[in-house]
Amino acid sequence: MILAVDIGNTYLKIGLWDGDLLSTNWRLTTDYLRTWDEYGLQLLGLLTHYGLNLSALKGAAISSVVPPLTEKLQHAIQDYLNLDPLIIHHKLKLGISIKYEDPSAVGTDRLCDAVAVQQKYGGPACIIDFGTATTFNALTARGDYLGGAITADLGISADALFQKAFKLPRVELKRPPSVIGKNTIHAMQSGLLYGYIALVDGMVSRFRLELGETMKVIGTGGMVSTIAKETNSINIVEPHLTLDGIRRVWEMNKK
Repeated sequence: MILAVDIGNTYLKIGLWDGDLLSTNWRLTTDYLRTWDEYGLQLLGLLTHYGLNLSALKGAAISSVVPPLTEKLQHAIQDYLNLDPLIIHHKLKLGISIKYEDPSAVGTDRLCDAVAVQQKYGGPACIIDFGTATTFNALTARGDYLGGAITADLGISADALFQKAFKLPRVELKRPPSVIGKNTIHAMQSGLLYGYIALVDGMVSRFRLELGETMKVIGTGGMVSTIAKETNSINIVEPHLTLDGIRRVWEMNKK
């Protein structure tokens, strides 16, 4: 069994891999104030509740875009699971070539997504990760990670609208009865959801102009299921793509 940990700005995602099978996964709220003892006890509790004998754990790997928590999770895994986790960074063996101007500036979650797509589907590909920030990532047919685009996610856009517009209420992010809203709530839902869909479709079209007509589009992240239902731009939905990439990076660097 391999433990994969994806430390994001909003959630800490944990996957337990048995070979290439994701046995189970958990999602915790990212908490900057929690100590590594608290994280360690939480990890231990989850694995114990799942019924896992800790001796079955052969390795662990961490991808983090939250530097203050990287060391905490590293210590938690060392102290409570008796494993020395692999901390993923751009200098490891990844099976892709990073063409970003500053490779160290690329979020390791984006790199792990690209690793998983390269091995499972190959390029050219546009990988869309609907996380706290929505990222569009370009992978060439040769396996070159070129970079991409970053924008606010649907939730951040909704929060900004609620906070900045005095008379607009906070709304549930779901499909309204029609594109033309007949009341304020439906009008906001339409603008947020379908405006965001238009953004996704537009970015995919622009990526295709640069990567070619054979470009695949793979979606992942918390909002992917909601978005994929409303657009034909996404060919493949992979909710746990980052965890899969983390596991694959560990496999390539386990020695």
